[in-house]
Amino acid sequence: MDLEAVAAIRNFAVHVLQVFALLFAFALVLLVLYVLYLYLSDVSQKKQAIRRNFPVLGRFRYQFEHLGEFFRQYFFALDREEMPFNRAQRSWVYRAAKNVDSTLAFGSTRPLNQPGDVVFLNYPFPTMAEDAVPPREVTIGEGYAREPYTTSSLFNISGMSFGALSVPAVTALSNGARKAGIWLNTGEGGLSSHHLSGGCDIVFQIGTANYGVRDADGRLSDDKLRQLAERPSVKMFELKLSQGAKPGKGGILPGIKVTDEIARVRGIPAGEDSISPNGHPEFNTVDGLLEMLHHIRTVTGRPTGFKTVVGSSGWLHELCETVQARGLEYAPDFITIDSADGGSGAAPQSLMDYMGLPINRSLPLVVDLLSHYGLRERVKVICAGKLLTPSMVAWALAMGADFVNCGRGFMFALGCIQAMQCNRNTCPTGVTTHNPDLQQGLDPVDKAERVYSYAHNLAYEVGTIAHSCGVTEPRQLRRHHVEVINERGMAVPLSELVPEVKPKSVIATDRGAE
Repeated sequence: MDLEAVAAIRNFAVHVLQVFALLFAFALVLLVLYVLYLYLSDVSQKKQAIRRNFPVLGRFRYQFEHLGEFFRQYFFALDREEMPFNRAQRSWVYRAAKNVDSTLAFGSTRPLNQPGDVVFLNYPFPTMAEDAVPPREVTIGEGYAREPYTTSSLFNISGMSFGALSVPAVTALSNGARKAGIWLNTGEGGLSSHHLSGGCDIVFQIGTANYGVRDADGRLSDDKLRQLAERPSVKMFELKLSQGAKPGKGGILPGIKVTDEIARVRGIPAGEDSISPNGHPEFNTVDGLLEMLHHIRTVTGRPTGFKTVVGSSGWLHELCETVQARGLEYAPDFITIDSADGGSGAAPQSLMDYMGLPINRSLPLVVDLLSHYGLRERVKVICAGKLLTPSMVAWALAMGADFVNCGRGFMFALGCIQAMQCNRNTCPTGVTTHNPDLQQGLDPVDKAERVYSYAHNLAYEVGTIAHSCGVTEPRQLRRHHVEVINERGMAVPLSELVPEVKPKSVIATDRGAE
């Protein structure tokens, strides 16, 4: 081959390489522009906190989640297995919060043979749409509080304190709760302007540290109670004895989450761990508890009750007997029962895993005990603990609850992905962090709509279950409408497993009426 041919080949190869280099550079520029486009679109959108906080990379989560629907059958089956909430539960909440189609295809992934599984008994003549009625109203504290509280809400926001939750999360909950017509429990961290921003009904929780209502010595302040009661939105007061994640131990808020604002609302130093006592210093007996409830109701004029995780039950018998002896004005207006598997905050694993009764045991225990002593009409029952889907709320109503509270369901509505970083300051969705870079991913306007949609759609589907059972509204559900799978995989009527105690007439002396 002559030199001219070699030179021609070399020139051609160089030309080809130059073309490829230009194409590569052009493709690289296109890729950079595309990534920049993705970045700008992610940081500007307000629907998905993960994409907003982690632009471009955050998209992989949603892609993998979607592809998982097709590959799960080959590698793993997590629809009903993940803890503490499985994929099926979270997916239902996400769809309800986004107000998108919640129907499924090709059959249930629920095996229907696991001990404890709940089955509702449909009636051959279900309630027709034109015969259905809204949930009936329930009045708390009627005849005993100067300003009793009446509401028809079934499903409300459980106590999650400002501090445990971020500013945009509390703001979204407040605005969503107002639109849904449900109440928002403050948790033990006090009442902030963010709780009040939406104008919803507020249940003020008094924890063992008396945050928000404490005097200089940390004791309960009557003056601060009166100031709170002057706010029309504060409808009830709840004295917290214990909570699901850590019965027997007070609240724990790491110092990294105690900002200046949180410190001011709580009345504590900023930047230091906020660790509540494991009990109320003002009382340590049933008599003392009833005296405190009566005192708070007298000072505030609002219905007053207490929240507890049930463990031993002897003290509940003593409580009911003491009310009978002293008069109905000393009874709590409501009891909030938290399940031992409830709670989203920091807690010792030994308490979280092993302490207290789950709600499927404690709820019937309390309801039946109140009925046995003739106090069921006087004392309303609120329950909480992983009850975030329509079936579980319907079960609780059938078991005898007047209301159901939920915390983590509403966290999912806010965008929580169960990253389990609540006790740190690193929540990737901005729900439980005070890192402003992570908080900016949570748009309170968009998430308020999701809170509303979740509460609305859940109540609607609870009504659907009730109508299928042949009753006109959810509060008419009873234990005979439910069966539970036993250890042999057989369905047993709930009314046989936990026979309902017929309510006695009130036999306590009503001294307030004398």
